[in-house]
Amino acid sequence: MQDNSAIIRGFIEETINQGQIDSAARFVWEDVVEQVPFPGQGPGVEGLKDVLRGLRAAFPDMHWSIEEQIAEGDKVLTRFEWTGTHRGEFFGVPATGRPVKVWGMVIDRLEEGRIKETRIIMDALGMMMQLGVFPPGPKA
Repeated sequence: MQDNSAIIRGFIEETINQGQIDSAARFVWEDVVEQVPFPGQGPGVEGLKDVLRGLRAAFPDMHWSIEEQIAEGDKVLTRFEWTGTHRGEFFGVPATGRPVKVWGMVIDRLEEGRIKETRIIMDALGMMMQLGVFPPGPKA
């Protein structure tokens, strides 16, 4: 039996961190279901690759770090942080040159060694605050 956590780590390192977007097909089923798609995300692996290309264009130095993983049965929960510098348009926000540090979690369900279903929860509001789209909250 394959180590599902290792598969997810491989996907993050090769596809996301190294920017080898087309390698997603080795880790993800063609008909993968994104339970919480990004706005405008198309279906399947092609939709996922489009989102990753958009993220890479907006944050060319994007790097994901796995902070924690929990695996049970066919599911893996990965708590992550990613960093990057906003160098290109992102969801209508022109490049700001600002660095971001974004936390999140993703729950992946695997079948036969590839991701079949995924659900990402990411601090989008915090990221938009770092980009200056929203003012920072009140100081405690």
